[in-house]
Amino acid sequence: MVFSSVIFLYFFLPIVMLIYWAVPYRMKNYVCLIASLLFYAWGEPVLVFLMLGSIVVNYFFGLMLDRFTEKGTRKWIVTGSVIFNLCFLGVFKYSVFIISSTNSFLNTSFNVPEIALPLGISFFTFQAMSYIFDVYRGKTAAQRNVFKVALYISAFPKVIQGPIVQYSTIVDQIDHRTISLNKVASGIIKFAIGLAKKVLLANIIGQITDSIIISGSTPSTTTAAWLGIICYALQIYFDFSGYSDMAIGLARMMGFEFEENFRYPYISKSVSEFWRRWHISMGAWFRDYLYIPLGGSRCSKLKQIRNILIVWLATGIWHGAGWTFIIWGLYFFVLLAAERLLASRLEKIPSMLRHVSTLLLVLFSWVIFRSETIVDAANYFLCMLGVKAGELIVNSSLLLHDNWLILVLGIVGSTPFIADFVRRLLDKPLLRESNNLVWILRMLFVCGMLCLCTVYMANSSYNPFIYFKF
Repeated sequence: MVFSSVIFLYFFLPIVMLIYWAVPYRMKNYVCLIASLLFYAWGEPVLVFLMLGSIVVNYFFGLMLDRFTEKGTRKWIVTGSVIFNLCFLGVFKYSVFIISSTNSFLNTSFNVPEIALPLGISFFTFQAMSYIFDVYRGKTAAQRNVFKVALYISAFPKVIQGPIVQYSTIVDQIDHRTISLNKVASGIIKFAIGLAKKVLLANIIGQITDSIIISGSTPSTTTAAWLGIICYALQIYFDFSGYSDMAIGLARMMGFEFEENFRYPYISKSVSEFWRRWHISMGAWFRDYLYIPLGGSRCSKLKQIRNILIVWLATGIWHGAGWTFIIWGLYFFVLLAAERLLASRLEKIPSMLRHVSTLLLVLFSWVIFRSETIVDAANYFLCMLGVKAGELIVNSSLLLHDNWLILVLGIVGSTPFIADFVRRLLDKPLLRESNNLVWILRMLFVCGMLCLCTVYMANSSYNPFIYFKF
């Protein structure tokens, strides 16, 4: 089940929310937990038991950390938990890649198993590790109630595609949170915005992307290659940020507050700034649990570069089981290390030039990220640079003529322009002094978005979520 589906919007969500709001406060966590397990089991009826197994094992690791106070023993416990979680993730996500790569490099013939990849395994595993790390560091006590650990790890707004919510930031909300009409209304609006991003922008732009970027083929013209990767950049932004907005909105409707996961990354003037704005929760996880423990920036330049290398190699591997993801991570390592070493010189470059160069570097990164093989990525780069023409005939002029409006909306929507305009509009004296009028306008917006999205969903079968495979 996905958020951008008729069955979720008009059956699952209304039923769950009505029950959730109706039951006494002490029962709300259980309603949310049951709903989360049903949501996950809808598409993964067997693999849900793997997630439950991970929850139970990490719950006991937490209890062991709480029981033992000796530093050496606690280190062994947390080491054991890391080994378990990484092996759990490795078996289901990376074993096929490792065996296939071994066969290719060593000319062996090991049997490649067929292993189904559980939805959201990277996200719920990282959240389980966050729980263990926060207990180990003493940022929070071990949770005695296994159902609360299960709720934190499996909560349906974030279980499949994030955000990656750190346990210490939400533990108090599990036991104490407020549900108000204003918070519910704010959550509904946030969800509607995310749904519109996904259905009305990401899905439509994604169809253009898929008509240009086809595995094993390269567009025959440079214009088509650039159009394809620009469309992909917009698609992945609206797809992932839209899902994050929907998750934040759903959580808010239940009284939870999740941090923003995207803050207009395409307005960045450096690669470092881009990653402070893109998938913020993932960046915070790697910063708090890997980069800082390695020494962070409080060490020599050489060690700083080493730390950045480890973090971005891990980031690339986390995103997917393939050499393109490893190269993608190393690509950003080189850029971020260069920015760290040349910071004083880069600041002297004009602001507009820094913005344009950052956009170009990010677009090049999406070529690697989107390609299935290194050869595909190399051929696409050559086509973008006008060095080599591909075999895939794409009428880029026709695509631009038929889709110019959605592309303009996508480009404008990826900047703060619309949000700033709405904010200034709501700050007008007439609206600022009339709560009823503002409320009516907001409800009209929500109803309009839901109607448009429903019409599109009813008439289209194209509804992928890019980050589901991660």
